[in-house]
Amino acid sequence: MHKSSFVNIIGNPNVGKSSLTNSLLGHKLSIITSKAQTTRHRILAILNEKNYQLVISDTPGVIKPAHKLHKSMMDFVSLTTEDADILLYVVEHKDHNLKDDKLFSKIQNINIPIILVINKIDLIDQKKLDDELEFWKSSLPNAEIWPISVKESFNIDKLLNRLVELSPESPPFFPKDQLTDKNERFFVNEIIREKILLNYKKEVPYSVEVVTEEFKEDESIIRMRSIIYVERSTQKGIIIGHKGSAIKNLGTASRIDLEKFFNKKVFLDLHVKVNKNWRSDEKKLKKFGYQNN
Repeated sequence: MHKSSFVNIIGNPNVGKSSLTNSLLGHKLSIITSKAQTTRHRILAILNEKNYQLVISDTPGVIKPAHKLHKSMMDFVSLTTEDADILLYVVEHKDHNLKDDKLFSKIQNINIPIILVINKIDLIDQKKLDDELEFWKSSLPNAEIWPISVKESFNIDKLLNRLVELSPESPPFFPKDQLTDKNERFFVNEIIREKILLNYKKEVPYSVEVVTEEFKEDESIIRMRSIIYVERSTQKGIIIGHKGSAIKNLGTASRIDLEKFFNKKVFLDLHVKVNKNWRSDEKKLKKFGYQNN
């Protein structure tokens, strides 16, 4: 008997959706930072074992859109309630309002198994946890409630076992050696963008898009050429830094993680270009892979 399911993860920004995805998968696939809106795309992480395949969908945190990029991100989220076999709704302490009332109402009335995951319980005491459990039992009575800590690996294995139990009998949806629906260039872009989120402040990381234009692999090395797009020339100067110091540090940090990810030596050639107001331009968003239609 073989089981397969689409396990779709939703929740507000910074509750640990990408961390949970990586933890269930057993290795890092989604980028993680402490900043909101780290995840921009819907990323499928495919967990393969002999008797099951879980297709885990990591999605952007739910936000109220401020521009067309945000709207495209929320379009990715809305799809997760339509094609899920199991819905994982991730929250943390006092995270009582999904930032989309219509979506929350949909979750309350959905006809598939829902697991409400309370993450980061290592940061709260038992009394507060009891209060959280009571709140969610009354607010989402159709959900199983699971307290977890991704950081401490608490209840992760049990949660994984439960996801397998809830999965229907089915052949695999993807080849059993496939780990994701994204290609190598996508993960190059994401790793570079993660380093930008970690090393630059204020608006700059949110105005950035990364596109890898060349990816050439031979036996000993992968050569990559990636473009960092920003919205204003001042942001370009910040990314490059004084005498190129900032982009040099960015390149080094990115290359180290890329070599770990691909398990091979990497040569990374970084460039910065201005692409004015790309976050509000439908044609540019489509070019960068954000439009669903």
